Amino acid sequence: MEPLFVYPEYEIVRDRESCITCRVCERQCANEAHRYDEFNRKMLSDSTKCVNCHRCVALCPTHALKIKKSEDTYKLNANWTGDALNEIYRQAGTGGVLLSSMGNPKPYPVYWDRLLVNASQVTNPSIDPLREPMETTVYLGSKHAEIVRDERGRIKDTLAPQLKLKTPILFSAMSYGSISYNAHASLARAAEQLGIYYNTGEGGLHRDFYKYGKNTIVQVASGRFGVHPEYLEAAAAIEIKMGQGAKPGIGGHLPGAKITDAVSTTRMIPKGVDAISPAPHHDIYSIEDLRQLIFSLKEATAYKKPVIVKIAAVHNVAAIASGIARSGADIIAIDGFRGGTGAAPTRIRDNVGIPIELALAAVDTRLREEGIRDNVSILAAGSIRSSSDLVKAIALGADACYIGTAALVALGCHLCRSCHTGKCNWGIATQRPELVKRLNPEMGVERLVNLVTAWTHELQEMMGGMGLNSIEALRGNRLMLRGVGLTEKELEILGVKHAGE
Repeated sequence: MEPLFVYPEYEIVRDRESCITCRVCERQCANEAHRYDEFNRKMLSDSTKCVNCHRCVALCPTHALKIKKSEDTYKLNANWTGDALNEIYRQAGTGGVLLSSMGNPKPYPVYWDRLLVNASQVTNPSIDPLREPMETTVYLGSKHAEIVRDERGRIKDTLAPQLKLKTPILFSAMSYGSISYNAHASLARAAEQLGIYYNTGEGGLHRDFYKYGKNTIVQVASGRFGVHPEYLEAAAAIEIKMGQGAKPGIGGHLPGAKITDAVSTTRMIPKGVDAISPAPHHDIYSIEDLRQLIFSLKEATAYKKPVIVKIAAVHNVAAIASGIARSGADIIAIDGFRGGTGAAPTRIRDNVGIPIELALAAVDTRLREEGIRDNVSILAAGSIRSSSDLVKAIALGADACYIGTAALVALGCHLCRSCHTGKCNWGIATQRPELVKRLNPEMGVERLVNLVTAWTHELQEMMGGMGLNSIEALRGNRLMLRGVGLTEKELEILGVKHAGE
């Protein structure tokens, strides 16, 4: 049977009067959507290959190009939308699972946008961060410590190992393989300059980046890619990945095309073969099993490093977090359903998990009710888009936030959601040398440092406006939040009052 033609999602529009046939678009498009017609001496476009990465638009010297959302539509149907029909046609033609990249793009509620921050007025005056001290330093790790004295009556330091951040932001887990060498170099160097941390993801740590170990969090995932004693010893902290927001309940998948020589060596797997990590850790089927791995990792590193457990935001996340807090973990990272990914089954990315705002509030509330909140620090992740999202996350109970997609956008990502193809035109989610070199690490570091510096200034200004001078005073302070357009149940879970109360 002949395959059904699906009209392109995007259309390339070229202004013939402005186009000077410089062929920049042809050279820059890894998807080969542009080509030069030698006979007619003009540029041609194939819209079926366009992913709307905007590389050609950004670099066209005469601004002769623009990308439009296709105006072709099926007969209007509120239930059977054009996207639903196109996906069925594609699967009927291939028999394959639909894959997608980046975070959930569906129009679910974004609770950050329905929360407003309080401001001080008269009786509790605001603070000017330009002229008064404003503390953004955060320590991550268990604060549960017993008072123990030595033979001379002096208090002994029994506090668990801590991660010190100059600002409550970390670069979240993105593996070498899913993103490029230059992207990893940018994240590592920026973390060092900023006094924060970046996470290797489940792809191991390239030998060139061991020197950034003091600002590195290494990950131990179900596939154990690149995990060995030296890897664990090199890092400042170890993260056990139980799940991630973009694909709760399943493992990871890195296409063989991205497994180059360097990625193969780093991950300790064969070159050119798909890297598929299993859904569960095959040695973890209970909280007791998780506790065993936590203490195995602590034992292997002489109890010098905090252990993080990363989980996806799911329906029973508060109960799961309670068990993790009692299992010996120092930090819990919660990843919401809008969290980014290099590749995930579309159906899972768009339909599984819950928003980070609700998960974070539920976890913080439960741990406080059980009297174990100080046993662990909490990291929030899953579409932290701005400093205001950061402020609201801390007020809901986070100690700090992971940022991933925002960091990639700072590096030049245009969210074209084609990471899984390995053809990233911005040199980020690719291993092709001619594309990797498009990301200059020097500029990447500068832009990441600028982003986090700007967010930190805004964080200080917002805290000052609330009359608070430290992250500690903001953490879990939900009196500083008010909801707008939320149901009573949503307000109850978030633990905030409605605007006007």
